[in-house]
Amino acid sequence: MENNMKKVFVLTLGCPKNTVDSENIMYLLSKQGYEIVDDATVSDYIIINTCTFIHDAMEESINSILEATLVKKDRSEVKIIVTGCLAQRYSKDLKEEIPEVDAFVGTGEFYNMDKIIKSMETEESDEVIVKVDNIDCPIFETDRTLTTPSHFAYLKVSEGCDKHCTYCVIPSIRGKQRSRKIEDIVSEAKRLADRGVKELILIAQDVGEYGTDLYGERKLPELLEELNKIESIHWIRVLYIYPETVSDELIDKFVNLDKVLKYIDMPLQHINDNILKKMGRKTSKEDILTLIRKLRSKVNGIKIRSTFITAFPGETEENHKELLEFIKLYQLDRVGFFKYSREEGTPAYDMDNQVSEEIKDERYMELMSAQEDVSEELMESYLDKTLEVLIEEKVEDEDNVYIGRSYMDCPEIDGEVYVYADKPLEIGNFYDIVIEDSMEYDLIGRTK
Repeated sequence: MENNMKKVFVLTLGCPKNTVDSENIMYLLSKQGYEIVDDATVSDYIIINTCTFIHDAMEESINSILEATLVKKDRSEVKIIVTGCLAQRYSKDLKEEIPEVDAFVGTGEFYNMDKIIKSMETEESDEVIVKVDNIDCPIFETDRTLTTPSHFAYLKVSEGCDKHCTYCVIPSIRGKQRSRKIEDIVSEAKRLADRGVKELILIAQDVGEYGTDLYGERKLPELLEELNKIESIHWIRVLYIYPETVSDELIDKFVNLDKVLKYIDMPLQHINDNILKKMGRKTSKEDILTLIRKLRSKVNGIKIRSTFITAFPGETEENHKELLEFIKLYQLDRVGFFKYSREEGTPAYDMDNQVSEEIKDERYMELMSAQEDVSEELMESYLDKTLEVLIEEKVEDEDNVYIGRSYMDCPEIDGEVYVYADKPLEIGNFYDIVIEDSMEYDLIGRTK
């Protein structure tokens, strides 16, 4: 029997928040009778969920759209839908530059994707569809078609952001913060647990401020209490907590809730007070240093992950050296660096003393090199220690060699643990691994 189901290919670019949006879209369309496929060349609809956080992400998104137009060149009936942050921000320009695109769907219109596709099927008009006006809509609530491995899933707790860092376009693209109700998040977490998910990774633009818009106060501690009660969940990981939202009450949850990993992701962005102020950050160097000391003294084994921006407008060589010294001295466990990206529509775009690309590259490489040394030293400290490791994949063509993650490793951004076992291991299960060797960012171990 011939399969008449329309086929949809979804490409996700950018952050885990986009991953969740794509999973929502896939579920919505599959419920409406569309077949989700993993090959753009056989699809009827190509949906590209784009990112535009920094220039490199925007370039990747545009290149992906251009690749989709090549599919359309071979099969003119294919429809291309560009959604996500790039569509929200630049639909007008893209409409002119890439006329092959059939629809631009903004960040507040995901829940209408089925209706938008239906209108393409029923209406004769060749007019490009543009739906980008609704950024402050309620957060999209539906089940999801999981695209992550079955043992972990991202759990979005809110949408949008009320902070206005001077380099960031997110509030103008994603709107004001809209938190989900605690009971709705817990309900979704239970459904994920029932599907075999063992690690929940909490995400939002600003997880630490969760609940302020809905309940009038920060509710992350209470949310963690509720999620910790879900029996088959083993790990709860929390990303994107701004330092000023880390209260004593929240620290207490990291200490006392057994499933909440002693891993905190705090985007610090810089350490110099003047640069922090110019960035519109709500914290100071002294605040940051005090918080790091407090976390390390109160939460035994805490791993701190952070990101920093180098070569922000007005950053002097002295400011750079201050950040470099901080990296060497405070030895954060996991660190990512971004070269400042000049984004239209942000206050920083028009700031004086923009730093040259050449200096950006130099400073970036210096910071990366310093952190590599720090990380190599930290990794060596795990030799002969035992870590609980979540096994994620088997190494091809090797007998009983696997790749996994410890509690200090977030998927796709942190390190890995290479595991040698004396018998086959189950993907998605946890094992105690004795660490025998280390690299700059990764560990090598053996089953006990």
